[in-house]
Amino acid sequence: MSVRLILVGPPGAGKGTQAELLCEALGIPAISTGEIFRRHAKAHDELGQLAESYTSRGELVPDEVTNKMVAARLAEQDAADGFLLDGYPRNLSQVAALDSMLGESSIDAVLSLVADDDEVVQRLLGRAAEQGRVDDTEDVIRHRIELYHAQTEPLISVYRERGILVEVDGMGGIEEVAQNLVSELKAFLTK
Repeated sequence: MSVRLILVGPPGAGKGTQAELLCEALGIPAISTGEIFRRHAKAHDELGQLAESYTSRGELVPDEVTNKMVAARLAEQDAADGFLLDGYPRNLSQVAALDSMLGESSIDAVLSLVADDDEVVQRLLGRAAEQGRVDDTEDVIRHRIELYHAQTEPLISVYRERGILVEVDGMGGIEEVAQNLVSELKAFLTK
């Protein structure tokens, strides 16, 4: 299926897992900004060195650098017939940059994993305990969720206004959520 998608959802909603499953089902690449950053850093290319100059100081990579990395990744052959963006865009500035790269009407659907904040906190605390991540305290997790609401909800509103937002409950089991994503997406694309 040739489709251009964006996947959004709060921390702990299972975006990475669902992106992988959905892309496998649809035969399109998952394009994650985290993976793009790691690839450029490993290659020690110009964009990787630029990004690392920020992350090594504990700063966020500026939108301008992220946008260039995403544009380069979307220009690769495997993305020509569709893709799923995971972790991009994260703010309204990046929405405008993506519109500039692709054209405003070129995203087929934005899949939003909807999750209850308190359930997500419990899920992430459980994951932190399993993985021995002592820095993932409840306060830290709640702060990440607040940042998500502040930065990402405005772009969800943009895509809702464009009529391409598909909301799916992200709090079921992995297979259940995956099946719901596929069925909701197919229903949306065939309407």
